[in-house]
Amino acid sequence: MSEPRISKHDILEKTPQMLQKQLYVVHTTPTNGLGPVMENIGPHLEFQVKIEQEGVMFAAGPFWADDEETWEGEGMVVLRADSLAHAREIAASDPMHASGARSFTVRPWLINEGGFSLNVTFSDGKRTLE
Repeated sequence: MSEPRISKHDILEKTPQMLQKQLYVVHTTPTNGLGPVMENIGPHLEFQVKIEQEGVMFAAGPFWADDEETWEGEGMVVLRADSLAHAREIAASDPMHASGARSFTVRPWLINEGGFSLNVTFSDGKRTLE
């Protein structure tokens, strides 16, 4: 017998003190090796910078292989979007996906816990984000 499903409403109702920020995670993987990925890396990064500057991208970056030294072409992008359909539309417009060099999946993600620290020293303008 399977467990009953829990709705989004149930989670939100039980965690009113939490952040409850809805974002969308794009997991992206090569479709035909790294050659096509590297051929499209320039337009892909330009797209990433554009959506970052527009405030659409929350975070993005590559997944290292388990040796923590090499890259097999996988990556993740976290988007601010109005809906799952909107997030899929944004992901599909990435030149990496539009070219077919990578495929993607999108999952809704609710941020409830976590945090970050930002330290700025005025004397030398150094910034540290942890």
